[in-house]
Parts: sequence; structure tokens; C-alpha cells
Amino acid sequence: MTTVLAVVVAGQVAQGEKESAAAPAAGGRSAKESDASRSDARPTPSRKAEAAPVTYEQQMARTYPIDPKLTADGDFEAIGGFDKAPGKGQKFSYRVDVEKGLGLDGALFARAVQETLNDDRSWAHNGAMTFERISSGRPDFVITLASPGTTGVWCAKSGLDTLSGNVSCDSAATERVMINAYRWAQGAKTFGKDKMFEYRQMLINHEIGHRLGHGHKNCETPGELAPIMQQQTKSLDIDGIKCKPNAWVYPGN
Repeated sequence: MTTVLAVVVAGQVAQGEKESAAAPAAGGRSAKESDASRSDARPTPSRKAEAAPVTYEQQMARTYPIDPKLTADGDFEAIGGFDKAPGKGQKFSYRVDVEKGLGLDGALFARAVQETLNDDRSWAHNGAMTFERISSGRPDFVITLASPGTTGVWCAKSGLDTLSGNVSCDSAATERVMINAYRWAQGAKTFGKDKMFEYRQMLINHEIGHRLGHGHKNCETPGELAPIMQQQTKSLDIDGIKCKPNAWVYPGN
């Protein structure tokens, strides 16, 4: 009888110790519950505001890396889509080709061409002309973004040397108006890095001006805006007459 009683008491003591170890302290909770509670009580860190999409204006104001001596493989790709001529003047249709391997945004280039040419400050002034981008069919001309080396090859077909100054050209003997990708990406000292948007607009207006039959024309009055047909990539100071950079055919409008 004594032995049985001792066993029962010992079992009760052991059970009590086990329950005591498992139970939370008075007024407290288990470690697991406490950790979870502390985590729940912490303020949830707010997510960083999502970056706003880069605008067209911001993209056009940036410079982009490119080798000034790059010669890609000469394989062109037409930018798809269609941009209707917005005006009722003399209509010109054009295609935009971009040489493969440049690492530049062809869609951005195509948008810049369409918006620049149809701006009232450009050749479309007062409804005189209107420009329509196509990606199939036969265009009046092809505006081509190409590496410096490939630009040189196509300009040479029309007897023009663009390699020495790393410039663009209207290759009049062909269907292509060549825009030098290095200049498109990096600009020129005459405009500076803070006027990349305007410089790109000037490139388009100047070379299309040649396609429309206009020759070079230099500034005649110091301090005035340079004519759009001046070779502004090369210099704004011709024969001692220094002018201001200008992107437009009709800059006062």
C-alpha cells in the first residue's frame, strides 16, 4: 500500500512540473504567441513609391552610350506601325529604318521624326506640308538611324563624306536620309548636353530640308538664331559670325 501511494504521488509531481514548464508565466503568453504578437504590432513598412514612367521629353533630353567609331552590320529594320499625316498640305510618306545592333530605341526615334516634322515650326508650317509614317509600301523617302560607319557608306553613295566629322546626310542618290546614330545619341558641342532634345529636332529638320531641296545657309547676323540649314553640328561660328543654336525652320512660331 505504501509503495502504491509513493508511485501515485511521484506521478502527480512529475505531471505538475511538466505543466508548469509548458504554461506561460502569470499574465504572459507563450514565446511563440509573443513573437507573433510583436511581429504583428510592428508597423508595416510602406512600399517605395513606384517610379513614374519616363516621359517622351525626358527620353529625348538624355544622352545614350555609343561608340563614335561603331560600324554595325548594315542590316536595317523598319519600325512597325502607322502615323497618319495630320495636315492637309502636300503629303510626304516616309518609312523609319533603324540599323540593328545600335542599342537605341527605334520607337522613340520614329516618334521624334513624326512629331518634329509635323510641328508648325517645321516644314509643315502653316499647313504647307504634312508627313505620314508608313512601315510597308513605297515611301517617298526612308529616314534611317545608322551607325557612323554605315552612315558613311550610304552617304558615300551620293558623293558625301560624313566620316571625318561624324555627321549625318541626305543621301540624295538613294532613298535614304541618314541620321548618324552617334550624333543622335551624344549630340554635339555646339548644343551641349543640356539641349539634346533641341539638337535631335535640328538633325531631323536639317536633313529633311536637304531632301526637300534646300541647300546649306549660314547665319548672317551675330547673335541671331542659326538658320536650320546651317551645319550646326560642326560650328555656330562661321567667318566670325557667331549665332545661337536653333532646331526649327520657323523658330518664331
